[in-house]
Formats: sequence, C-alpha cells, structure tokens
Amino acid sequence: MTVDALTRTDAASEEAATEAPVDSTPQAEATETPAESKTETPETTDAPKSDEAPASDEQVAESPKPKRGRPKVATTAKKTRTVELTLTVTGTADGEWQAELKNGAKWVAKGLEIPAAAVSRAAKELHADLSGPIDEVINAARELQAAKVAQLEAELEKAKLALAELDA
Repeated sequence: MTVDALTRTDAASEEAATEAPVDSTPQAEATETPAESKTETPETTDAPKSDEAPASDEQVAESPKPKRGRPKVATTAKKTRTVELTLTVTGTADGEWQAELKNGAKWVAKGLEIPAAAVSRAAKELHADLSGPIDEVINAARELQAAKVAQLEAELEKAKLALAELDA
C-alpha cells in the first residue's frame, strides 16, 4: 500500500468503498500493475458484477450438483413397448387340449378347447424344440385312442353276435 492510501480520511474511504465493486480476489492480485492486468482476458458485458447476484443458469454452471442414479447414455436403439401375454396349453393323455390366455394379470380366455392338430401345427411354427415333445404327447394320445377304438370295436362285434343269436 502507498502512503496516500494510509492518509485518506474516513469519508473518502467510505465513498470509495461504496462506488467500487467488492472484489473477492486476494489482496496480492489487487496490487497488479496495469500492464499485468491487460494480459488477462477482458470481462464480457454478460458477466455479472460482483455486487450483483449471478443468474440462475450461471449458478448451476458454477456448482453442479451430482445427479442420482446412473448417468443416461444416448443410444440409437429404438425403445419398444413390451406386452406380456401368457398362453398356457394343457393336454391330457386322452388327447383333450385346452388353452388359456392371460394379459399381465388379467385373464383374456380360459378353458378353451382346441384340437390336437392345431396344437401340433402351432408348436411346429413356434419352434422345433417345442414341437418335438408336444408331438410325442399327441402320438401317445393317438395310440391310446387307437387302442380304445380297437377294444370298442371288439366289444361291438361281440354285441352284434349276441344280438344275432337272439334273433335266430
């Protein structure tokens, strides 16, 4: 500091303090020579004076708050809406098949009887791994039904013979 600054009167120093903007820089930087201050970048007119409050977007830029969660990554993948449908197909050894359809937690269809041939065709169209086990179950049911038909035909023949003996 110079001797003139120390000999100023209180009124002059108060007047200078109210006119001059408050500088938050340390005292060592305030005593720079004019040549040194010209090498720094000049202030733009958009920058707030130190006695003005900074704009809200400038406050965010000065002190960014960390966001919670994962950072979002820009992707080029198309977001698609998924629908959860549950199709349950059940079959018995007798060859009776039923289908039930559920959309999320809501039942769309329940207890619909469907032919075994439709189940086999649908399984073949969906995937080969599905059609193999389903076709095995359908073939087992077919063999069981064929055996039942043979047994019933034998009983029918016996009944026809018994009827023919009664007529004679």
